[in-house]
Amino acid sequence: MKIKWLDKPQKHDYSAAASYLGLTLDAAAADAAGEQLKKAEMTSFAAKDMFRASGLSLLGVSDSHVEKDSARIARGEKLSPLLLYRDRTASKLVIADGYHRLCAVYKVDEDAMIPCKIA
Repeated sequence: MKIKWLDKPQKHDYSAAASYLGLTLDAAAADAAGEQLKKAEMTSFAAKDMFRASGLSLLGVSDSHVEKDSARIARGEKLSPLLLYRDRTASKLVIADGYHRLCAVYKVDEDAMIPCKIA
């Protein structure tokens, strides 16, 4: 099954990423990270590598957001690229926006290259 992607993240993805990052960063640092993500170039990484670098576990199919994204993949709809943040202090990858999409894609193809922006 071919996974389709938008050319760039949607506008609301950036505010979602900044909001999420605001849970672990102070407001100024979260805003700065959000701006860095807006300016970052598109790149891509394998789904399995993103999971390994983040240390996150895979959400099950019973998660409603993963189910919705899985259905979008099955219908051939385009997904929004992920927004990633390098936590240099903890030496790990933070999925600032797109965790549910990552889980849905991984279930289809763990080797899938996922377009993203990383700061």
